[in-house]
Amino acid sequence: MRKSKQENSQPKTSQANANSWREFRLKDVFLMCYDLFAVTVAYFGALWLRFDFRFSEIPRDYLEAWWKFAPFYAFICLVVMGFFRLYRSLWRFASFVELKRIVLATLVTGVLHTALITLILHRMPISYYIIGLAMQFFLVTFVRFAYRFVSLERRQRAKNTAPTASRVMLIGAGTAGQMVLRDLHSAKEVNEVVCCIIDDDKQKQGRYVDGVLIVGGREDILASVEKYKIEKIYLTMPGATAEQRRDILNICKETTCQLKSLPALSEIISGTVSAGTMRDVAVEDLLGREPVQVNMEEIYDFIAGKVILVT
Repeated sequence: MRKSKQENSQPKTSQANANSWREFRLKDVFLMCYDLFAVTVAYFGALWLRFDFRFSEIPRDYLEAWWKFAPFYAFICLVVMGFFRLYRSLWRFASFVELKRIVLATLVTGVLHTALITLILHRMPISYYIIGLAMQFFLVTFVRFAYRFVSLERRQRAKNTAPTASRVMLIGAGTAGQMVLRDLHSAKEVNEVVCCIIDDDKQKQGRYVDGVLIVGGREDILASVEKYKIEKIYLTMPGATAEQRRDILNICKETTCQLKSLPALSEIISGTVSAGTMRDVAVEDLLGREPVQVNMEEIYDFIAGKVILVT
């Protein structure tokens, strides 16, 4: 039995490895080829720029040093970028973490380029090292974040043009509101488009968050609902007091919009804020104070067998 289990597990493991390698090739070979081109062109561009875009003005020693070192440097870059996992990231979700890895990989390869070409072949102009490093960083970063930008733009346009997309207003442009907004932008399964944001902070009003305008404070809720044809209102202020939530929700109740709210901060402190944590507005949200937790057993014991007058 043990032998048969091992025999059955081996094909699954080999198949998983094959699928992983196939996925790697399909998604990342293009990036590797592009990086080979980018790091080579970056330092040639730096040399070309150093001599005012005149190829004939570049000294032969500099040109030969770049030409001989370029293949070795391209290989070094692939190794270093692979070490920093730049070929295993999902670039449609690229964020500051991926940007930090690109910065570190660029600095490491830049130091290696400066040291090796100077010690082995020829000392190049200082501008060559600086401009080459900057151009490499730009080229490597551009193609990766351009993919994320195009992916988000296509998804957002599809949502905006979809006839069944629900039009949403967010109330609260703080950290929680921004997280919910980005979650709605990136989620394929959610057919909702955020049309405007409400926030009482005067310094935020008139500014944009991920391309969505903060139109005003709570006094602008009713007008904005009519102007942007809002169907859903999401209250994304988990740190608000019960009284603040009540006042805002009382305004929202004058509309026909579906109301949802993030739980209080104490309820989500150990979790992650996202569109999935939104819940329908409860009666407790309209109290203007925290709900009183009572011990029903003590109350029952106190009133059992007595005649009670409720006023």
